[in-house]
Amino acid sequence: MSGHEFHVHGAHDHAVEHAGEEKGLGQYVAIFTAILASIGAIVSYQGGATQNEAMMFKNEAVLLKTQASDQWNFYQAKSNKGHLMELASDIAPKEKKEFYTKQLDKYELEKKEIKHKAEMLEAASEKANKESDLSMVPHHHLAQSMTLIQIAISLASITVLTRKKWLFSIAIVAAVGGIVLWAEALL
Repeated sequence: MSGHEFHVHGAHDHAVEHAGEEKGLGQYVAIFTAILASIGAIVSYQGGATQNEAMMFKNEAVLLKTQASDQWNFYQAKSNKGHLMELASDIAPKEKKEFYTKQLDKYELEKKEIKHKAEMLEAASEKANKESDLSMVPHHHLAQSMTLIQIAISLASITVLTRKKWLFSIAIVAAVGGIVLWAEALL
């Protein structure tokens, strides 16, 4: 022949030629998935930590609010006693009026201290509530990040099964989105 050979590729030849490509894709997906799983573990840990921190602040807010409520109840009890002393002073004989007046003055002084303590506890409760809300902001970013990372891992797995490389591209985009949200949560 004149140097032109006719060669027919069979299915086996095609499989042998492209085996390296398919193995390469599988390796890339495996490495990609392993890296994302590691990042996902870190993101998940950080998400749990921020959620726990927010819950601790919220618990502190509730505790302080309860203590403030107790102080306001104590304040009300002192007010009731003061009213009773005022009434007793009005109807008591002259020799007892001074005693009831001193008691009334004592209750008024105690009420001021109790009121101040209750207001301080309410302010501290409000501060803890705000800290809880602020702690939840990164938690939401971390949860969204983890969702995108999980989607990326799923799409990468489907890529290996279907050999559709475009799915791997979408997986990469989802992974980048997840990593960007993770970075936002850290800032």
